[in-house]
Amino acid sequence: MTRPQTLVYVTLVIASLSGGVLAVSCSQTGGEAGKEATPAAAAEWTPEQKIAEGEHLVAITGCNDCHTPGGVFGAPDMTRVLAGSDVGWITPAGTAYASNLTPDVETGIGGWSEAQIASILRTGHRPDGTPLLPPMPWPGTAQMTDREMSALTAYLKSLPPVKHRRPANLPPGVTPTSGPTVVFSAPGAWDAPAAPAPAPATP
Repeated sequence: MTRPQTLVYVTLVIASLSGGVLAVSCSQTGGEAGKEATPAAAAEWTPEQKIAEGEHLVAITGCNDCHTPGGVFGAPDMTRVLAGSDVGWITPAGTAYASNLTPDVETGIGGWSEAQIASILRTGHRPDGTPLLPPMPWPGTAQMTDREMSALTAYLKSLPPVKHRRPANLPPGVTPTSGPTVVFSAPGAWDAPAAPAPAPATP
């Protein structure tokens, strides 16, 4: 057995013993971003394991930084996890507020199916067609595998609903009249986007 074959074999054994999700380098498997790389990645898991994996993905991708109250200030209130924020992110594309991601039907995502949530995170557009504004990193979540996306949406659906309607997004040139804000001025030549800025969201 060659050294590369040995390394792959050992990795498979470790993954099967730990119950973890195996991530194999695309350079070794010929896989692509957003695609399941190995049969091990499609292994069955319990609902509890699925939700736990979703919680882990939320933690490592920084969702709490913006969507959990206090997160942007370094003190997230985990009793209101992902309940949205009143901090306005002012960018050339408009002012964005982090949405309530709990299953509250009136103010959160309780009215959206897991398929709709996955579509939002992959396309950068809500069901009504309005775009997600910066700094929402949807181009990153768009690269999630089906398994990862399923875990993430299951976790969001498992959260206790919190009733909190965050301020409405504002179009470019409209200044928020209250609440804390983070301002990003127009980019310089080096950081200027090659494509036009996304259309402003409808308040």
